[in-house]
Amino acid sequence: MSTGPEKTFDYLVPDELVGEVLPGRRVYVPLGRSNRRVMAYCVAVERKEYGTRKLKYVLGTLDQQTLLSSHMMQMTQWMADYYLASWGQVLDAVIPAAVRGNAGTREVTLLSVPSEVVMRLSTIKLPEKQHKVLATLAAASKPMTPGDLAEKCGCTQAPITGLRKKRLIDSEVRRVSHAHFDEIDMEREPAKTLSETQASALQTILNQVKSPQPKPILLHGVTGSGKTEVYIQAIQHVIDQGKQAIVLVPEISLTPQTKQRFASRFDRIAVLHSHMSDVERHWQWKRIASGIVNVVVGARSAVFAPTPQLGMIILDEEHDTSFKQDSVPRYHAREVAAKRAEYEKVPLILGTATPSLETFYRAQKGEYELIAMPNRIGNRPLPAVRTVDMRYDKTTSFRGAISRQLYHSMKRTLEQDGQIILLLNRRGHSTHIQCPACGHLVECPHCEIPLTHHITDGSTVCHYCDYRSTAPRVCPVPTCRYSGIRFSGIGTQKLEQEVKSKFSSFPIIRMDSDTMKKPGSHEAALERFRNREVKILVGTQMIAKGLDFPNVTLVGVINADTALHFPDVRAGERTFQLITQVAGRTGRGDLGGEVLVQTLSPDHPAIEAATRHDYALFAERELPFRRDFQMTPFAHMVRIIARGPTQPSVELFMQRVSEEMARFAEENRGEISQQGPAPAPIEKLRGNYRYHLLLHSFDRQLMRDAVVRCREKIAVPEDVVWIADVDPIDMM
Repeated sequence: MSTGPEKTFDYLVPDELVGEVLPGRRVYVPLGRSNRRVMAYCVAVERKEYGTRKLKYVLGTLDQQTLLSSHMMQMTQWMADYYLASWGQVLDAVIPAAVRGNAGTREVTLLSVPSEVVMRLSTIKLPEKQHKVLATLAAASKPMTPGDLAEKCGCTQAPITGLRKKRLIDSEVRRVSHAHFDEIDMEREPAKTLSETQASALQTILNQVKSPQPKPILLHGVTGSGKTEVYIQAIQHVIDQGKQAIVLVPEISLTPQTKQRFASRFDRIAVLHSHMSDVERHWQWKRIASGIVNVVVGARSAVFAPTPQLGMIILDEEHDTSFKQDSVPRYHAREVAAKRAEYEKVPLILGTATPSLETFYRAQKGEYELIAMPNRIGNRPLPAVRTVDMRYDKTTSFRGAISRQLYHSMKRTLEQDGQIILLLNRRGHSTHIQCPACGHLVECPHCEIPLTHHITDGSTVCHYCDYRSTAPRVCPVPTCRYSGIRFSGIGTQKLEQEVKSKFSSFPIIRMDSDTMKKPGSHEAALERFRNREVKILVGTQMIAKGLDFPNVTLVGVINADTALHFPDVRAGERTFQLITQVAGRTGRGDLGGEVLVQTLSPDHPAIEAATRHDYALFAERELPFRRDFQMTPFAHMVRIIARGPTQPSVELFMQRVSEEMARFAEENRGEISQQGPAPAPIEKLRGNYRYHLLLHSFDRQLMRDAVVRCREKIAVPEDVVWIADVDPIDMM
């Protein structure tokens, strides 16, 4: 069960349900003293002695088909243990709600003629209409509904009802699908000729396909090195063997370009994404489970696709943080994919230009096989990356988000008919609203963080809880009411205004979560940019990944420091990845490319390494720091977060957790390092005060057992909620 008891229970299977109660199906069972009827997952069926225990019987089944294979069942058990979640919660996450709710299906009555009746059909004496109905149904190749049968025989329901009363017709209530969607149909493109490096990478992958115990592969290729073509040809090899492939991409990369690349090369693909309706999701799930689909392309949850003949898993842009789930179970698709590949003995390919340090370290240790693709297709040079030092200079009077150097580069690019991408990872217009007279900062009443001004509708918005109010014209403090309230900080809306004022004759488009709300808006915007109707593309990180536009010759990073100084072990790593990825959007055609990175920290190691396209330099500097402070990838990490409406109760509870952790480690003669407990960087969120505690240990099992001990021993105040996030990504 997803709610209720976390342990498993034994039930007896009645004779009439033998063969229907199977692992991976849902059943109804009586629970507790009241024997209330609840839904549960069958996780095993065994023949064994149960002694004198009084066992209850399974009441019935929900599913006509098995929802999870034995490998998938094994994986869900591993997930529950690893991510400290209940097995029921994991099962609910793995099986989509659309499938559990049978979206797009309806219950129908199906009629058939028993075989013994068919044998004596000619000897049965019946009224003419009943005989015609019985003969028609007996001759049918499959069961028919009462409505279809009556229509075919040209009669009412009366003769059918009469036959059912005489027990000459069997009836069965079954749930059937009424959903259908058009499959992606595109003109096929031939395979491309591989470069020597690509061919070598493909051969290494195929060697692992043939291996009885394949190792995961890190395909470390610079942006534009042709990783996608290697994926596609490896997938074709797997399909030729009668197997299926799963391709995981960040949600934000599920663009028409991604769909088109795979749909133009493979006959039967399924694309899974967050904007699908429940009916379509269930329809695709059934197509995948039937084995019809060759390739499944999807975001994080597609790792659970019910492929009966899995032959390969590919995780593109493996470093992307969107592969980590932010609700229970807080799994990482990369780790789950690795475990599934291990259980099903298939290769896992992790592709990226900027590997996560966890993946890179495993490749260094030999746990993963490393394939390097250091050059772009056609040996095109990587774009020249220059930093623009934005530290205050009294000699310059240049104002705005766009520096003098970037302005002149943009002007030159537009004169040469090139296209421009400008990245600013802050949406909205102004990020701070403050009164210069009394110092009052306009904050969210629920989160106590600055509200962002959105100029399009004149609102102020909290980007964490979505609280909205009208932007103030004067200071909100009753004793002040100063009229010169200051709007400062730069978001994508203000950047868009500045670009329009400086380059008014050139069309511009902005891509962020505010402009891309409608279904299809993402696709339409990129299509306009691809067709060169738009010269300048302004956006957040959604434009930094996976896009291939040969005419883009200039990329500008407006502020490289937005995440650089967050209290997060991965702040430098994320900054390096973002700059490298967005830089990779230029220089992909014959025209070459240029990247300008505006920063207040030009000497920071992450920015310096990114400007040199030097991942090895970044890793060489970052890994020793991680080792010294017992951070990932050398140690295991768990972040515990507690929240509640009153600060003292949350703080006191977390103090107890910290003490219990220390006590448990001492009792077991192990070591668990602690940072905190302390207020979380975002201390108040949606009306709740938040404290966190970061745990590090080289012994994962010790740390896991310590968290379980805390759950069992520490009484949680009624108004406090706490969670344990294993392998945390978000430290805010």
